[in-house]
Amino acid sequence: MLFMFEKPLGMRDTLPSLYEKKQSVRSAMANEINSWGFQFIETPTLEYYETIGEASAILDQQLFKLLDQQGHSLVLRPDMTAPIARVAASRLYQDGYPLRLAYSANVFRAQQREGGRPAEFEQIGVECIGDQTISCDAEAISLMVSSLKKAGLTQFTVAIGHIGYVNALFLEILGNEDRANVLRRFLYEKNYVGYREHVKNLSLSSIDKQRLLNLLKLRGNETKIADAKDNIESANGRETVEELDQLWTQLEAHGVTDHIKIDFNLVSHMSYYTGILFEVYAENVGFLIGNGGRYDQLFEKFGRQAPATGFGIHIDRLIEALDYTDEPVEIHCVIFSSEQRKAAIDFATAERGQGKRVILQDISGINDVDACANAFSEVTYFIGKGKRGAE
Repeated sequence: MLFMFEKPLGMRDTLPSLYEKKQSVRSAMANEINSWGFQFIETPTLEYYETIGEASAILDQQLFKLLDQQGHSLVLRPDMTAPIARVAASRLYQDGYPLRLAYSANVFRAQQREGGRPAEFEQIGVECIGDQTISCDAEAISLMVSSLKKAGLTQFTVAIGHIGYVNALFLEILGNEDRANVLRRFLYEKNYVGYREHVKNLSLSSIDKQRLLNLLKLRGNETKIADAKDNIESANGRETVEELDQLWTQLEAHGVTDHIKIDFNLVSHMSYYTGILFEVYAENVGFLIGNGGRYDQLFEKFGRQAPATGFGIHIDRLIEALDYTDEPVEIHCVIFSSEQRKAAIDFATAERGQGKRVILQDISGINDVDACANAFSEVTYFIGKGKRGAE
């Protein structure tokens, strides 16, 4: 009985008011995603560890694992990108015919300590599969911006970068992955002080140290694209800058650059990203509310080759960014006695036909009529013979 009212670490209850707010936000975003031609699909909550567990970019210690009756290792899906890649690779994708798929689903990631981080949360997002063009990246980012606006969010920023730029710059200067990973970790944690101190202590020329430090300045408007090109020498690195330049031009055509900033510092814990990537931040939320990017090699784990890009929005964090407050829901209550049952039912049916939410409450089922009435936004009484009163 010790845990009678407790929940497992990171798990939460969603009470009616919050549930309805989430449903409203989810519906607004889903409608916008549908209007762009994306189709929603569902995948199982449980997947095989050998496939989805290993294909996912989520750390192994964050996976919820269990065994089925046959002794196979299963996981609660830790993200939706890998399951959708599995479905697309096995049943949907045909070369040369891009897929536009969407999802709204709960995902699960184990937490060692909660600290405000849920172990179960809902994501809504899209995956565009089979299109390697910058146009596809611009479409995904623009759809994300549009769907966030439809959900009611106005003050937010989408930071766009390219994982290839950081990789190319670090390889140029540091020469090996071990040394590069140390700096990537600082960037991922946004520990820019630690990054600077580490760079100052490296055995490098003053010019190379300055190039690494210049990376931290490559954040802001589109002028940073030219600065990034001047800071890198390799052909691969310059190619990533050209891709971001093309992306910015296409985002201008979509009319969304008011919400966009360039950030060549972006790295991700999602190891499958291979190109353009992005993160979404809102003013009053400490965590990013969504992210996405290009992952052109994930399908190889399912025996197919296909370029892809997409995004996912964390619904709970989006609700927080919308400055949600727990407000009472407008519900009309019809309290009736047995003599007036039919009249009350007819009245409630008519009100529901007008779009109202109506409860029918037999007066014999409540102990305190006044307390019951105070719980609702509107109350109508059908009590006694031929008598009706409204409050």
